Amino acid sequence: MSSFDGKVAIVTGAGRGIGRQIARDWAKQGARIVCAARSEDEILAAAEEINRAGGQAVAQVCDIRSASEIEQLVAMAVDQYGGIDLVANNAGAGGAMSTMDSSEEEILDVYKINAVGPFHLSRFAIPHMLERGGGAIVNISSGMAVLGDFGGVAYGAAKAALEQTTRMLALEFAPRVRVNAIRCGSIETSMLEGLFKVQPEMRSELEKWTPANRLGRPEDIAAAATFLCSEEASFITGAILDVDGGLIMGKSPLALSQMASTG
Repeated sequence: MSSFDGKVAIVTGAGRGIGRQIARDWAKQGARIVCAARSEDEILAAAEEINRAGGQAVAQVCDIRSASEIEQLVAMAVDQYGGIDLVANNAGAGGAMSTMDSSEEEILDVYKINAVGPFHLSRFAIPHMLERGGGAIVNISSGMAVLGDFGGVAYGAAKAALEQTTRMLALEFAPRVRVNAIRCGSIETSMLEGLFKVQPEMRSELEKWTPANRLGRPEDIAAAATFLCSEEASFITGAILDVDGGLIMGKSPLALSQMASTG
């Protein structure tokens, strides 16, 4: 028996990258998947891929900025599969933006996508998890939640809020619902691909600053998400797990100097 047999999972941002890989992996473990994202074409393709491989998946268009659409997403999952056991809050956007020139709407959008939306999905899904005896939530965060940088104030603050939401929900709904987060390093997704098109040299720079000497892959994050939501992690809740190849960990000034000079 696979570890997620009989379970129902909602995965946001499931059309590509990390979310699509989580959806694939959880389906292989026996979960029935609701693929959610704003792009209908992408999530339909993701669900079709899972179904062709012998899994079970449906697609639901959802703008994570909208509380009403999130409620509809939860209702659809319950109507389709009878309940909810797992949630992967993966949808995210808005990395680099001008501190001085960003509009209020742009800033609030970043918070809604990365922090407010995951909070709504969690609180709407938790009652259905409790009806089935419990469940697990994994939130996909970023090293920008704890690292200082240029031009990413809204994104970093929103991811920091997501991590604190993780802790607060983990305490409030323990022991029946476990809530954890993954703090990602540099992962090869469309967000980084956009950066590399503008600044190709950033790939080698990011690899140089990552002790594992490579960028992460969606498979790395999906594997951690699968573990955190599995019975093998039943004693883990409120945790923020760094999956980053060593990028985020504190380093001495001597180590930083050597990394900068030698790669």
